[in-house]
Amino acid sequence: MRTVLFIVWKELTQVFRDRLMLLQIFVPPVLQLLIMSQAMTFEVHHTDLTLIDLDHSAASERLIEQFTSTGRFDISVRTASANRADETLLTREANAVIRIPDGFERTLLSRGHPGIQLILNAEDGAAASVVQSYASQIVGAFSAEEAGRERGISVQTRTLYNPQRSYLGYMAIGLLASLMTIVGVLLTSQNIAREKEIGTLEQLNVTPIARSHFIAGKLLPFMLIGLVELSIGLVIIRLVFGIPFAGSVVVVYAGAIIYLLAALGLGLLISTVVSTQQQAQFITFFVLVAFFFLGGIFTPVESMPGWAQTLASLNPIKHFTAVLRTVLMKGGTLADVSTPFASMMLFAVGVLTIAIMRYQKTAA
Repeated sequence: MRTVLFIVWKELTQVFRDRLMLLQIFVPPVLQLLIMSQAMTFEVHHTDLTLIDLDHSAASERLIEQFTSTGRFDISVRTASANRADETLLTREANAVIRIPDGFERTLLSRGHPGIQLILNAEDGAAASVVQSYASQIVGAFSAEEAGRERGISVQTRTLYNPQRSYLGYMAIGLLASLMTIVGVLLTSQNIAREKEIGTLEQLNVTPIARSHFIAGKLLPFMLIGLVELSIGLVIIRLVFGIPFAGSVVVVYAGAIIYLLAALGLGLLISTVVSTQQQAQFITFFVLVAFFFLGGIFTPVESMPGWAQTLASLNPIKHFTAVLRTVLMKGGTLADVSTPFASMMLFAVGVLTIAIMRYQKTAA
């Protein structure tokens, strides 16, 4: 253990002497968490509308007021021309068109079912779906308020875990997993590749230091750095974004330690197949892109095709993201995340075993 601690101290000293590496470790992750978590969102906060009101009635004005009072919609153009409305979508003056037909109020008062037309700019299909959902909710509430029903089903909705339906917490917690991955995989692979480049790895290999001690001493500093990154991220999420934690942070740290073992093992494995830092960067970039997009951070795993969901089930990022969101957003306990814990542990044992075997073959 004394030998391992000496190696850990040597690695930490080397990291803190390298100002460029210090910046790489702490500055980009913090900036990415602060900026990307707010920029990368599927929420649509504001939509410009083109209005075609052919009824010009009190009912149509009340419907329009329902749209604008939510703060999500603004009437940017009023016109009676369908061609002009299409032009506003083409030139991006508006992202949606609402057409209220003549006789709208008359049909509504006769307890009929008047129809309105919603035309969406569906260049961005996800955003169009969100706008359609918002519009449908507004029209449904207006219809129930105006027409009323003597008999019917009353639906009462409760939103659990995220009552404000904010996307910020969901995305920030997911990005925290990706930033820890970058620290664990990229820095580990680059560090050992750098030792190869400058020749110090061969010097260490001829010393009496056991390989297990050397590998432990190499990986432990980056695990500590990863846990520091996690702590900084949690502070930003809690204090800067104001997102409360529903569950135990201790469970989060336990999951982070297991996940970092998997990430560090992957970085060690990459380092065994490269000779330079540049090669390590290229391979790590390729691996991380695949891991991120199959990790459920940016898009739900459930929306992926079957083969992609199978690959995602092998992805440790998916399981760590599930741990973070289940514990921090839902208040889950250790028992609730036992399956993701087991999956991460299996991946960590597997990749570390292969990496150590590969290291023994290539570094002897």
